Amino acid sequence: MPERLAEMLLDLWTPLIILWIALPPCIYMAPMNQSHVLTDSLAVLLSLWGDDTAILWVWEGLFSCLHTDLDPGSKKIKYILSGDGAGTIFQINDVTGDIHAIKRLDREEKAEYTLTAQAVDWETNKPLEPPSEFIIKVQDINDNAPEFLNGPYHATVPEMSILGTSVTNVTATDADDPVYGNSAKLVYSILEGQPYFSIEPETAIIKTALPNMDREAKEEYLVVIQAKDMGGHSGGLSGTTTLTVTLTDVNDNPPKFAQSLYHFSVPEDVVLGTAIGRVKANDQDVGENAQSSYDIIDGDGTALFEITSDAQAQDGIIRLRKPLDFETKKSYTLKVEAANVHIDPRFSSRGPFKDTATVKIVVEDADEPPVFSSPTYLLEVHENAALNSVIGQVTARDPDITSSPIRFSIDRHTDLERQFNINADDGKITLATPLDRELSVWHNITIIATEISKNNC
Repeated sequence: MPERLAEMLLDLWTPLIILWIALPPCIYMAPMNQSHVLTDSLAVLLSLWGDDTAILWVWEGLFSCLHTDLDPGSKKIKYILSGDGAGTIFQINDVTGDIHAIKRLDREEKAEYTLTAQAVDWETNKPLEPPSEFIIKVQDINDNAPEFLNGPYHATVPEMSILGTSVTNVTATDADDPVYGNSAKLVYSILEGQPYFSIEPETAIIKTALPNMDREAKEEYLVVIQAKDMGGHSGGLSGTTTLTVTLTDVNDNPPKFAQSLYHFSVPEDVVLGTAIGRVKANDQDVGENAQSSYDIIDGDGTALFEITSDAQAQDGIIRLRKPLDFETKKSYTLKVEAANVHIDPRFSSRGPFKDTATVKIVVEDADEPPVFSSPTYLLEVHENAALNSVIGQVTARDPDITSSPIRFSIDRHTDLERQFNINADDGKITLATPLDRELSVWHNITIIATEISKNNC
């Protein structure tokens, strides 16, 4: 039998190369309505492995048969089959040698089967010829749709990108045979997401299809991508996935003050470093692209005020640098500027990336204490000076614009023996008790000046 099988294979080799398929006379065509119709399947002889191995390609509905060189009339011959799937997937007619499949075949589960056929004596089961090994290879059909195993996808691309900027690429897989036919040849297309994005049909590289997409107008896009096998032709199977594209920010917007004029008021006695007010320039960009620095660039109060940037709140804080005096100057005008910290030179033509605003600061009068004409006074007195004689005078004024009356007094904690008196109205100091230089050369006393409301006068 091996010799006969080899002759059949060698006789068919040349026409198979030329015509692809040539069916030998013993091949059996199964009825298409039988329950064992194959999915991916059977049988054309292609080549020999060694001296005793044949390869058979299998596709839907075709089977093969085996014959021995022995005279079928001389002995009763029985054919037996062993190997991969013998008896469970493939079955041999022990009288005729016909081989057929009894189950559906799936190339993606198993692509080939190695079987051994042998002719034996019907009664004794003794071999009549050496066994013959052959391989059945399952021919692929398009029974698997493409799949996107890593979807859904997410990608980012900078806003304002030029036309054709690469966004990302996706990949679909097809379990069908990539070598045979077009069952696994995929073509990609976009079902949703146009006209904003396009896809390369063969490489699945997604690119921008519109220039200068603006994040501030729309930040996120949903793209539905299809992969279709059979080279994209009609009848091919398809699979889909989604791609969410987020536009990332670039610095393409300048800062803009919320208002062009700000008004603040501050008491004249406010502590240095106190925050007087805040100004804010809004920026449609985000993150570092929205960061602005604030400066005072002009005005009559540049020496008295300063502005610092609050990185968290993205605003400018105006603080007092030097003391204010309502009686000297009652208002100030500043010109402040907000400028982006990180400038993108690609968008410099959209500039300038800065803005200005005017700040008016009104100084409020505070009820200030009286001010002595001198912080210290030195009086020289003879020790024999007469009692109630005037030994000196202090003066003080109310710095407020109302100029309230002043009353003077001695802090008695500094004059426990009450040696001195002071005129409450004019600040004249008189001697209340005799002085003795030998007992005390110096006397240090504290004078208090108190502002009196005119209503209490």
